[in-house]
Amino acid sequence: GPARLVLVVNPGSTSTKLALCSRTEVLQVRKVDHTSAQLQAFPTVVSQLPWRLELVREFVDGRENALAAVVGLGGLLSPVAGGTYRVNEKLRAELAAGTWGEHASNLGGLLAHAVAAPLAVPAYIVDPVVVDELVDRARVSGWPAIQRRSVFHALNQKAVARRAAAELGRSYGELALLVAHLGGGITVGAHRDGRVIDVNNGLDGEGPFSPERCGTLPVTGLVRRVAQGRDQVAELWPRVAGRGGLVDHLGTSDAREVEARIDSGDAQARLVYEAMAYQVAKELGRAAASVGRLADALILTGGLAHSRYFTGLILPRVSWLAGTVLVYPGEDEIQALNAGAWRVLDGAEGALEYA
Repeated sequence: GPARLVLVVNPGSTSTKLALCSRTEVLQVRKVDHTSAQLQAFPTVVSQLPWRLELVREFVDGRENALAAVVGLGGLLSPVAGGTYRVNEKLRAELAAGTWGEHASNLGGLLAHAVAAPLAVPAYIVDPVVVDELVDRARVSGWPAIQRRSVFHALNQKAVARRAAAELGRSYGELALLVAHLGGGITVGAHRDGRVIDVNNGLDGEGPFSPERCGTLPVTGLVRRVAQGRDQVAELWPRVAGRGGLVDHLGTSDAREVEARIDSGDAQARLVYEAMAYQVAKELGRAAASVGRLADALILTGGLAHSRYFTGLILPRVSWLAGTVLVYPGEDEIQALNAGAWRVLDGAEGALEYA
């Protein structure tokens, strides 16, 4: 029969990335950038569906019969365990309604289904950001009205955890791993027995500050500023995600620019950058306490892991927490989504039902 391929659909807020993949390799990739003018024509994210679907159809054109499955980036859903989910009716309805929030990634499952259904092949999403495998004690905060939630870079954290397991010749389900995703946001997961039992919620403003996020703050400082009217609530949100962290301190989220400033003798840039690395190291210590034993591996991943300078500020403090240190720079969402689809197609895992 024809070569069996998986179509990967990765919708971002300003682009759509598409790929055709075999079991082991990405055969063709296309990234379509969207201008703000194009996007402004749509009142909601979900109203972009027909327009983005045209792009997907053009990309696939003529190769429909080779598709074994279509997999999309997972969107905002109710908290779920990690894995590969069949895009069922409930999942589609909630993504379309934006029940759990509006985000470009909500289009992933919807686009996958729109292409797959007429071809009678399965549509999947893999490890959405709302993967929640926290142990109950991790949910309790000191304020009963506010529960801790799990929102993190689940797709990449799970993908690098499996990659590490393969490298160690073990199964993900038997390992203790400390995984730090270092991107515009930073999340550090404690992986034990195939589950992320604790993680800082990067989206809720928890954990280390990052290139774009303020991270955990002294609560009284925040409450006092609002009480004194020095900050309107509307002005606080961007600091939590988007305009906090390095952006707030140094006016840029670009680590290369910060490192260039440090090289030219900028003491403030050095202090802030070292503080960010120090907070990541401390968060890895918290994750180590969560797994409760010497970890099998400590993994640094995400865009910032490309920087030898930055990883060099973290690793001397934390390498003793694990038997092995692995650095997997970047974040390959295409590969991760493809791998998740093939685990089900090959029968290594069952497809999960969103209920």
